[in-house]
Parts: sequence; structure tokens; C-alpha cells
Amino acid sequence: QVQLVESGGGLVQTGGSLRLSCAASGGTFSSYAMGWFRQAPGKEREFVAVITWSGNYIYYADSVKGRFTISIDNAKNAGYLRMSSLKPEDTAVYYCAADRDFNFWNYRSAHQYDYWGQGTQVTVSS
Repeated sequence: QVQLVESGGGLVQTGGSLRLSCAASGGTFSSYAMGWFRQAPGKEREFVAVITWSGNYIYYADSVKGRFTISIDNAKNAGYLRMSSLKPEDTAVYYCAADRDFNFWNYRSAHQYDYWGQGTQVTVSS
């Protein structure tokens, strides 16, 4: 069965950096997309970034453009989210997700994704 496991969260100061990892297993992922979402307490799950498994298409939320970089190592079935210039408003639980059939219109919606990791906490101190 498909399984996603996030890692790399932690506590950082404003302006710092973290790299999150997402290890995927149990599937054939060549046609998938990997997305990253985040959810702060009391808020809805928010789209952060998405990358197709081939790496051909990448999209970012406006709030993270220029600060976050998404990548994928399809030989390892591992995805990464490099976060730089972190702000307190980036504090959230970060989730990776996999979409079996990437949709160019609905990729910002959490409902589009078929599999989810357990989440990893990112806290940015002010």
C-alpha cells in the first residue's frame, strides 16, 4: 500500500531554514504528483507547493514563492521541501501528499490528493 512519511520538522528562528523530506513507498509513482500542504491551529489545510514526479511542473503558493523550493528524487521516491527565510506565519504542521492523476486546475485543493503523510511540525519563533 502507498505510504508517505514526512520528516525534518523542528523549531527555528525567524529567517532560518529547514528541509522537509517525504519518503514514498508501496506504489509505482511515475505518473504521480507530490504536494505539500500545511495546517496551522484553527485554520484550514493550505496548499504550499506541488511537483510532478517527473519534475516537469512545479507550482507554489504565492505566500512561499521565492522562499521555498520543492524538489523530487524519483530514483529514491523521495520529495523535499526546502524552506528559507522562515517567518512566524509559516508555523504549521506540514504534510506531504500524493496525487495519482495531477490536475492543473485543482492541485491547490487538498481533496485532490489520494495519500497523505502523518505530518511534521514546523515552528518558527519570533
